[in-house]
Amino acid sequence: MSNCTLPNRSEVWLQSLGWQPTAEQEKQFERLFQQIVQANQQLNLTRITDPSDFWEKHLWDSLVGIAPWLPTESSVQRQDGFSVDSSQSLKVIDIGTGGGFPGLPIAIVKPTWQITLLDSTQKKLTFLQQVTAKLGLENVGICCDRAENLGQQSSYRESFDLAVIRAVGSASVCAEYALPLLALQGYAVLYRGQWTTGEQEGLVAAISKLGGELVAVSPVTMPHSQGIRHCIYLRKIEATNPKFPRRVGVPARKPL
Repeated sequence: MSNCTLPNRSEVWLQSLGWQPTAEQEKQFERLFQQIVQANQQLNLTRITDPSDFWEKHLWDSLVGIAPWLPTESSVQRQDGFSVDSSQSLKVIDIGTGGGFPGLPIAIVKPTWQITLLDSTQKKLTFLQQVTAKLGLENVGICCDRAENLGQQSSYRESFDLAVIRAVGSASVCAEYALPLLALQGYAVLYRGQWTTGEQEGLVAAISKLGGELVAVSPVTMPHSQGIRHCIYLRKIEATNPKFPRRVGVPARKPL
């Protein structure tokens, strides 16, 4: 499997995100893929090792969440109307990074951003540290902890411009992990599959307690499997009450 290479999807990037990676970024994606597949035999980082699936479900899916921050062709308009300054350098945390997604693809395409990969499994983070060294990604740091702990530490609390969180828990739980870590006017991106009115109502109720607001819900069709993804964008509009996040395990057991 490690001899397989990623498909060239330049046109798909352009059609779906209005953006294309550079040739060097494409090489970095390929190196990342090879490293993950090789290590997967021991570490069980991902079930997705087919090159086309990896491209769509790890690379494309990681970057669709930060599409508002990618410099796009002027002809491409976002349907959700959500726009930000794509030229800013941001301090970013990837909560529950697992095999390095979405944090590592983001680090590759945004070299001026400082990315912290947060996970509670040291074995995975040791591997990710080796990968970042091999890829020459000097903008990536790692942190072995739980989001509930980190959100109560003054050196991390309210210090990030952007939090990305994928496949970690329900939306309200993800919000309780993310919002305490954000500076005022910072954003959180929640990567979701299906999205219902009930989930949205629950999330809005939860983030009102956390100092956040819902900015946009962006449904996207995956370019090959044709599945529907939803990127949920939250903004921090006031300081989070010091009682949040609650102790380790409590947000998941008793969602807001």
